[in-house]
Amino acid sequence: MRLQRLSILSLHPHFWMLPFVMLIAAILSAPVFAKEFAKEFAKDCPPLLRHSFPSLQDGKPQNLCQYQGKVILVVNTASYCGFTDQYGGLEALNRKYKNQGLVVLGFPSNDFGNQEPGDSKKIATFCRLTYNVEFPMLEKSHVVGKQRNAFYAELERRTQQKPAWNFHKYLIDHAGKQVESFESAVAPDDKRLLESLHKMLDARKKLVRKT
Repeated sequence: MRLQRLSILSLHPHFWMLPFVMLIAAILSAPVFAKEFAKEFAKDCPPLLRHSFPSLQDGKPQNLCQYQGKVILVVNTASYCGFTDQYGGLEALNRKYKNQGLVVLGFPSNDFGNQEPGDSKKIATFCRLTYNVEFPMLEKSHVVGKQRNAFYAELERRTQQKPAWNFHKYLIDHAGKQVESFESAVAPDDKRLLESLHKMLDARKKLVRKT
């Protein structure tokens, strides 16, 4: 057995490097694999969700396709607004219905009244310390006007309604097709919003049961 091992090493002087070479090959091919995986993943993702934004907390890209199959409540937020206390209601809503398939997405914006002037770090700290916000928040962006982000442009196109102020809400069904719009004054616990939310969650539940 010892002679056999020695013969293998003599025939392949770099045999001991094989695991290292395989590791390097895997590392080099990882970006290609990740790219192909992302393409396959995107095929099943509703067109409405095919957008990516930096996370508010760490700036890492967050593809909205990760929320496909969920009911999504999209809200443009601000730290110094008369509606800022809605953060508490939004977080309560997110916690209550999270296990039923809801996710709240916050999009800080300074488009209205200069009421979100801070940078990402200040906004994240304010949300965490003041309202203990745990639902996903994306980096500050424009939600109206020519510079509005592509996701909000599509939400506006589908509903024919754009935010008129901070804390406007869009409710998206699990299929990423039905979108309902609610003005800023509609609080997270408003009957109108909750009725639509319950219908969308029920529709999602029926689909899950069938599959």
